[in-house]
Amino acid sequence: QVQLVESGGGLVQLGGSVRLSCVASGRTFTMYAMGWFRQAPGLEREFVAAISWNGKITDYTDSVEGRFTISRDNAKNTVYLQMNSLKPEDTAVYYCAAEQYNLGTSSIANDYNTWGQGTQVTVSS
Repeated sequence: QVQLVESGGGLVQLGGSVRLSCVASGRTFTMYAMGWFRQAPGLEREFVAAISWNGKITDYTDSVEGRFTISRDNAKNTVYLQMNSLKPEDTAVYYCAAEQYNLGTSSIANDYNTWGQGTQVTVSS
């Protein structure tokens, strides 16, 4: 099973950009579909984006479509979330997650086997 470590969060101005990274340990990164979720204070964790094991399939929640891009570099065991045109409602803790043996993607948190510790993104207006 992989372990996940996120980085790249911080304080960003309204309309700005930030790129989150999630590095996975282990040699079987290509066996995992990867996802990003977020949780704002007082709210439930919600799906943001997902990518298949080979990067050919991606999925986004409607509120980030066209602003966020998920990608992965299997040679570096890393998945990224490029976040552009940030809004105050994007403020949340962002979590990276891995789902083993899925050839596609999933937007369901319970499908994911492993989670990172989260990284805070705060958008200031």
